[in-house]
Amino acid sequence: MRIRAVRLRACLGALALVLPLTAPASARIVGIDVTAVEPFAEGAEFGPAGPYERVIGFARGEIDPADPANAGIADIALAPRNARGLVEYRTDLFILRPKDPKRGSGTLLYEVLNRGRKFLFNWVLDAPAQAGQAVNDPRTARDVGTALVLNRGDTIVWSGWEADALRQNGGMAIDVPVATRDGKPITALVRDELVSGTRGPTEAPFYLTFAAAGTDQPNATLTVRRREADPPQPVPRAAWTFAGPKQLKLLPEGTKPQPGSLYEFTYEAVGPKVLGLGFAATRDVVAYLRGRAADNPAGGGVQRALALGISQSGRFLRDFVHLGFNRDEAGIRVFDGMLAHISGVGGVFLNARFAQPSRTNTQHEDHLYPENAFPFSAAFQHDPVTGRRGALLRGDGFDPLWMEVNTETEYWQKGASLLTTDPLGKTDADLPDTARAYLIAGGFHYGRSGLASDKGPCANPRNTLNPGPALRALLVDLDEWVRDGKAPPASRVPRLSDGTLVEPAATSFPYTPGLAVATFTNAIARFPTYVDPHPEAGPQYRPLVPRVDADGQDIAGIRLPAVAVPRGTHTGWNLYAEPFPAGELCDREGSLLPFAATKAERDARGDPRPSLAERYPDSSAYADAVARAVDALVADRLLLREDGDRLIEQARTNSPRP
Repeated sequence: MRIRAVRLRACLGALALVLPLTAPASARIVGIDVTAVEPFAEGAEFGPAGPYERVIGFARGEIDPADPANAGIADIALAPRNARGLVEYRTDLFILRPKDPKRGSGTLLYEVLNRGRKFLFNWVLDAPAQAGQAVNDPRTARDVGTALVLNRGDTIVWSGWEADALRQNGGMAIDVPVATRDGKPITALVRDELVSGTRGPTEAPFYLTFAAAGTDQPNATLTVRRREADPPQPVPRAAWTFAGPKQLKLLPEGTKPQPGSLYEFTYEAVGPKVLGLGFAATRDVVAYLRGRAADNPAGGGVQRALALGISQSGRFLRDFVHLGFNRDEAGIRVFDGMLAHISGVGGVFLNARFAQPSRTNTQHEDHLYPENAFPFSAAFQHDPVTGRRGALLRGDGFDPLWMEVNTETEYWQKGASLLTTDPLGKTDADLPDTARAYLIAGGFHYGRSGLASDKGPCANPRNTLNPGPALRALLVDLDEWVRDGKAPPASRVPRLSDGTLVEPAATSFPYTPGLAVATFTNAIARFPTYVDPHPEAGPQYRPLVPRVDADGQDIAGIRLPAVAVPRGTHTGWNLYAEPFPAGELCDREGSLLPFAATKAERDARGDPRPSLAERYPDSSAYADAVARAVDALVADRLLLREDGDRLIEQARTNSPRP
């Protein structure tokens, strides 16, 4: 292992002597410390790029609170400053780069971390997960799955942006200062929603997001309700206690919360971190790595930068662009292209005092936390709900080429229809030529390779559709769009004009006895404060959902072979089953409803969907149908040929018919 430290000269003091006092100092990376440079995958060759290296370390940055580019960061004026009057941060850094920079593609692919985790290899490239649905410590060729981006010669970069992300199991985070007022800690009333079993183990204790400002808080309150729409019921003070500054315990000792019920704890917290620095750090790290410094740990030769964000990290990218962070301190675009996957219309609850960026709004959980606010779409629009006008993209010359990919889940849970309609869902919206939107038909939020169809907390067996093949093709399309100006495939989404975008009760889903069917979406609520939220009255946003065919599959969107040549119905919705709140949308899960094997079997079930035997008389009929679906997607540049060939081979060896 070779260990080195790269120190960049900080000239801010000298600059301050020659610049006018009104001129802002530049935000910059002032030091990159590389703690390890080591061979990746034992020196294995990856296409024309050859061997790769792992580069691990951290970056140290400074920003000027007075610079207009940083002035919008919440509490930046209350952050402690160094001797030069600048605010400091330090962020983890991880790079996979071609050992020989001259053999690289010139593309820097930056994946925004999801709660400190690297999703690229497991969620896009089909690698098996190491822990936490992620591949946080890629070391072997197996860890990078199809190895698409390595075979293409891309330099892959991750850096921390979320201060409270867990660093265990290879997670990454950023160290930012705590805001103070007159040198004293800041305290404020905060609200924690605490739920057992829906997104973690049922037996988990209630950990608080923030440190309490003391454990003797007579005005702290705890309420509980079964469903989000139910009125909250007070929990007596004798029935709970602080188990430390960041933990709540129910009493008497050993009392467990009811799975899925919503406990809301309101208390005084202390020590808000300046979390919005995560935007500036991402901007400055990538801007530096795009530079030509001799000791650039990206290896030099970066000609373009792409960003990928999945779920929370896609919402981060939406805010990153809209808040103006895609312009660096030198007036240069940071990212040339971006792909946000499964982000819906939301942003991330990051740039606020006592923000909670790990929250994610669904119909049942985290419903009244800040996430969704106009503008939703890349199209410039008027919002009749708020009276505002605008677009997600700024139109200031620094916007990236923009792709948004969603599954059916985001239409039910994350308002994705508002990406391509007006805010009231009455007319289709035309995106600018620099933006695209795609639906993965029949897909669901957690889709990736290697999933099993069980019920978990849901009423129906869970979906297993893997959107990875489509995402890989779209990543290549995005790179070609940026590099060569080759426009990607046209948007593929359901639309009002052709009847493929409808009210949730009008999807035409086929009636199947015993099946729990969703008939309502997550509402896009507006409220003045998250501490004591009361949804505002008046006009409301109108999210819509995809219409389905006779099998219950989405008509519009990218129909991967599993949907175009189905063996069952894939949906982006599911419902909770007892002991969870039955009938509520089951987090961001989907359903997989296999077809009957024979007509006699489906008749006995009362299933209106044709059986496998009726659809595919023999194994060759199924494989031939898959091959036709593959060829159509490859021709439309929505599937890579190598992925299509794999899918055809799988169809031949794993036919539903003998």
